[in-house]
Amino acid sequence: MRAVADTVAVPARPSVPWMRISWLGALVVALAFAFLPAAKPPAWMLDLPRDYWVPVQAWISAAMKWLIETANFGLFTFSEATRFVAYLLDQPLSLATAVFARGFTQGQGSAAVELIPPLPWLAALIAACAIAMHAGGIRLAALAAGAVAYLVVFGQWQSAMLTFASIVIAVPFGVAGGLLLGIAAHRSARFHKILMPILDAMQTVPIFAYLLPILFLFGFGPVAALLATIIYALPPMARVTLLALSSVPTELVEAGRMAGCTPRQLITKVMIPAARAPLMTGVNQVIMLSLNMVIIASMIGAGGLGYDVLAALRQLDIGGGLEAGTAIVVLAIMLDRISQAYAHRALEVRPRGALKYRWILFGVVVALWLAALKIEPLRHYPESWNLSTGVFWDDLVAWLNVNYFDTFEAVKTVILLKFMIPVKRFLLTLPWPFVVFCMTFAALSIAGTRRAVIAGLFVLTIAFTGLWQPAMVSVYLTGVSVLLAVAMGVPIGIASGTRPRLWRFVEVVIDTLQTLPSFVYLIPVVMLFRVGDFTAMIAIILYALAPAIRYTALGIREVDPGLVEAATAMGATKRQLLFRVRLPLALPSIMLGINQTIMLALSMLVITALVGTRDLGQEVYIALVKADVGRGLMAGIGVAMIAMIADRLMTASAERMKRRLGLA
Repeated sequence: MRAVADTVAVPARPSVPWMRISWLGALVVALAFAFLPAAKPPAWMLDLPRDYWVPVQAWISAAMKWLIETANFGLFTFSEATRFVAYLLDQPLSLATAVFARGFTQGQGSAAVELIPPLPWLAALIAACAIAMHAGGIRLAALAAGAVAYLVVFGQWQSAMLTFASIVIAVPFGVAGGLLLGIAAHRSARFHKILMPILDAMQTVPIFAYLLPILFLFGFGPVAALLATIIYALPPMARVTLLALSSVPTELVEAGRMAGCTPRQLITKVMIPAARAPLMTGVNQVIMLSLNMVIIASMIGAGGLGYDVLAALRQLDIGGGLEAGTAIVVLAIMLDRISQAYAHRALEVRPRGALKYRWILFGVVVALWLAALKIEPLRHYPESWNLSTGVFWDDLVAWLNVNYFDTFEAVKTVILLKFMIPVKRFLLTLPWPFVVFCMTFAALSIAGTRRAVIAGLFVLTIAFTGLWQPAMVSVYLTGVSVLLAVAMGVPIGIASGTRPRLWRFVEVVIDTLQTLPSFVYLIPVVMLFRVGDFTAMIAIILYALAPAIRYTALGIREVDPGLVEAATAMGATKRQLLFRVRLPLALPSIMLGINQTIMLALSMLVITALVGTRDLGQEVYIALVKADVGRGLMAGIGVAMIAMIADRLMTASAERMKRRLGLA
């Protein structure tokens, strides 16, 4: 019993708490800067004068202009090369769009004549059910049928097929690119060291930041949107490939070498087949991230469901926005479940007769396609048969505004005046040299010298590129949102972690929150609370809440049952079990959940710029509107730097906790 008690107890603190004293001193200095007029720092410490800025933004814009107007490779210019790439991508995209959404036509504009209609909705329904049945059985087939039926009956079919056409092309490119990068990183340690920071940057720089160079290089339209989607969805596949190949048993690799395999054969014939299941998980991630991009891609010409949500946001049409957003969720859930099912059965041998059933399915689809030439309801689902919940949602929001407007305004005013504005003012009064020192010291004490140097350089870069004030507003908005998300998410995770029934309900809710497009959160929040920082905070909390709940519940569930039983046998109450056993052991997992919450909150900054914030997200959005590549990229890099600092510190903290608790 004594050994168990020693295992779960929190380690004793050092006799000289120098870390606490240091942080207490830093807090006293920060409060003095904020509240003592005599301690107010000079203006150059609050925001570096423009004369001292390093003109990185101008350098980036000049480099982009040189690439577009001057760069020449002898046989062709850089602009000609990008146009050639755009042409290559446009061919499969045009074919997929014709097959799934627009049909094959002759002529252009109003004179176009439809020769072959797009894939009929009934054929798509049967094909989706058959594929789902093959992947996961009757329950998955029923889910696929329900998903396709929703898209058809609620009038989202045409837009959904436009979105699906881009996904069909983006996913193979993303998977192939990620697979090749992962293989190269696995085979070369030097390339691995180069690739990892690039993947970190690709996953932390807001997608809006590199929409602008893509627009400059490839123009406005579906091809530019497709390329942005591929870039956004590729990094997880590269990471999963690297992890999957590294986890292949050494004995299997050695057996392949002894059999005389060349390095290429060893990868293609031994390691990739052995790692097929985790690689399918990577394919699943590419699909989900591609769907996550549909609204942002619609801003540069993608069309489809993303454009419908964006149009609803502009018109404050909550009903239309929710129906289009739900259509994206439905499509995402269907593709997610089917790809997961194939990942689980990746190592199974294909049953006999599978090829015959594929030909039967192909024949049915072709027959329905031909029938659609003559049967109009089969070609286009009649609009008179459509259903809609738009009026219900519009009426609900109107009723809430009429009856609870004063309550909403009171809550908003109290939180703004008593919490958000004081935090904002406090952070904006901190001089940048003091923040550089604090962040470097924090990284040194938590993560070591190397990461401390990187953190200090990142903060200095933000200060000397003219982004200090927007960056501090970003930190404020992210900080208050994460604090409230954690305050709500951790208790929910604790409650659901020990109650399976409650967890099943909570899991459905957070899965829905994570699959709803980020823009969808803005529509009802704007209609209830108008624009401003409070509205942005609510949207960020809704989007970033899920990881805090999920990781907390996971950490609570993974506590060793033997330790819980031993503590119960020693007479521990439920409160003691929670605070002395479960929470200390779950703390590393909770820290990782907070880390993910911070990452999601930062990724929402550019979206919330649409409701009037004045942070780095607004800088990116303004740059996109003004076609200022340098400004947009540097603001995006600023967000990435903040994200990387937070990620490294939180990850290092979680690792330290695991070592202290003997879990590493």
